[in-house]
Amino acid sequence: MSYAPTTGRAAPPPAPAAPPRTAWREGVDRVRAAATTEPGRLRIIGAVLAALVVAFGAVTAWQVSERQTAADAVAEHSQPLSADAAQVYRSLADADTTAASGFLAGGKEPAQVRQRYERDINTASKLLVRAAANTEGSASAREEIRKINQLLPAYTGLVESARANNRQGLPLGGAYLRYANDTMRDQLLPAAGRLYEAETARLGEDYGDAKAWPWVAIGTGVLALGALGWVQRRNYRRTNRVFNHGLLAATAASTVVLLWLVVGHAVARAELNDSDDHGAKSLRVLNEARIDSLRARADENLTLVARGAVTVDKDGSNKGKDAYEVSYGSRMADLVGDAGGGAKRPAAGSLLDQARGLADDGAGRDPVEAAATGVREWQVRHKAARSADDAGDYKKALEQVIGAKDSTGESFDVVDTQLAKALDHEQREFQRAADDGRGAFTAMAVGAGVLAAVGAASALLGIGRRLSEYR
Repeated sequence: MSYAPTTGRAAPPPAPAAPPRTAWREGVDRVRAAATTEPGRLRIIGAVLAALVVAFGAVTAWQVSERQTAADAVAEHSQPLSADAAQVYRSLADADTTAASGFLAGGKEPAQVRQRYERDINTASKLLVRAAANTEGSASAREEIRKINQLLPAYTGLVESARANNRQGLPLGGAYLRYANDTMRDQLLPAAGRLYEAETARLGEDYGDAKAWPWVAIGTGVLALGALGWVQRRNYRRTNRVFNHGLLAATAASTVVLLWLVVGHAVARAELNDSDDHGAKSLRVLNEARIDSLRARADENLTLVARGAVTVDKDGSNKGKDAYEVSYGSRMADLVGDAGGGAKRPAAGSLLDQARGLADDGAGRDPVEAAATGVREWQVRHKAARSADDAGDYKKALEQVIGAKDSTGESFDVVDTQLAKALDHEQREFQRAADDGRGAFTAMAVGAGVLAAVGAASALLGIGRRLSEYR
């Protein structure tokens, strides 16, 4: 044991070594030391300003790119897929309608009717292939496509059996056609409807992403401009100099980016809203109207095919009535309302009334009004055909339904043609507005990045000018 030379006591243990300083700690200490001098404070201010301006540009480029991608998806992906899904539904419904029309013609089925049926089936098949190739990420859409592909051969097989029996004059053909129609109504069309809903929901999501305000970028821009304003005010109070050219240039660049971001997004949002209100929504209503007219026509044909063999079996006022006639009335009510054929305009809230209200010009309204007139004429002719059939004159009723002149089929063709014309117009209106909307984002992300880089460099140069005064 050692002793202190003067006291004879034991020597105290040596003090523990101080822990090594970390790089982070040394950096903090240097910043603190620098902040005690004006040049050090200016360097810190310059670094923070440059970082804020660069962050503003980066966040702006990121959020604008996301919205531009969503706007591109609206115009090039989700809306075309939604339109294809609607076309699948229309093609299937038209095939069912045409099959019934051909059956009513008996063994002398017109060639154009057969060709129309085959064209509908081929169109639906091709669109299903395209939808399957472009419906990535949507399990529900893929499942509906699988169901339709599985059921379509069964449906066409039943139709062919109906045609074969009908050509031979066998009453079994009517049963096969009703089975085919049940397959279409109970399985194929519901699956096609769910496919359309899935694709339309995706379109809505893309619209929402494209129109969402870039609040993070706007907030970062306001923060950067606030910091630039504070630094210039601080500079003025310390030097009495009103302008610092570097800081002024940084402020101008940041202001341009923020204004470009807000105004550009507002323009894009307005155009996308227009494409939705007067394009996508009009298309949805017109698609529903055209499908209802197709299904009403199929119901009308099947009323003559079934001859009262299919009745409503549920409780209610329609129990015991012809099921196809009841369904026809329901479709017509959806199209133009509950008013009879004497009404000149579609009832408020009906599909054709909605379509007319959504059309924003005469080119969109005129075909809808012509279709409504055609529906009213169709109702009058249908009533006459039903009166003839109820009186036992089947031949006259058949002529009034599928005849070449003054028949319900002629009225249906007018309605279908006018609705197709309205759909083509609204599709063009959608495309124009959607292209204008996504065009407002053009070069914004790149421009924001370039201007942010210029702003950050200008801020550093402005601070550097002040630092040079201390040398």
